[in-house]
Amino acid sequence: QVQLVESGGGSVQAGGSLRLSCAASGRTKTMGWFRQAPGKEREFVAGIVWTSGSTYYEDSVKGRFTISRDNAKSTVTLQMNSLKPEDTGLYYCAGSSWTCILDSCYVDGKGYEYWGQGTQVTVSS
Repeated sequence: QVQLVESGGGSVQAGGSLRLSCAASGRTKTMGWFRQAPGKEREFVAGIVWTSGSTYYEDSVKGRFTISRDNAKSTVTLQMNSLKPEDTGLYYCAGSSWTCILDSCYVDGKGYEYWGQGTQVTVSS
């Protein structure tokens, strides 16, 4: 059983930065970050494949967010820069047993078997 623990959320003003981390207790093939704002559906943010380091981003975060992985520490990090109020939400780390190649693989939350408890990100204007 894989356990995922997120850390690093907080409150910042628009234009600021936050760094989220996800520590994985077991091995998965692909890791993703998702977020859910109040009253909205959960949405994909970014994903990365452990072995190749291949990444995929949701359009609204491209150029502002960077996902990376540290295989030795089994940790995935989401560096978030130039934050906007619309980035506010509960951010979840997720793990999949699939090695994602197609964009649809990264984006589909149903493909991720393991989920963290979430960490809150609040961006004020």
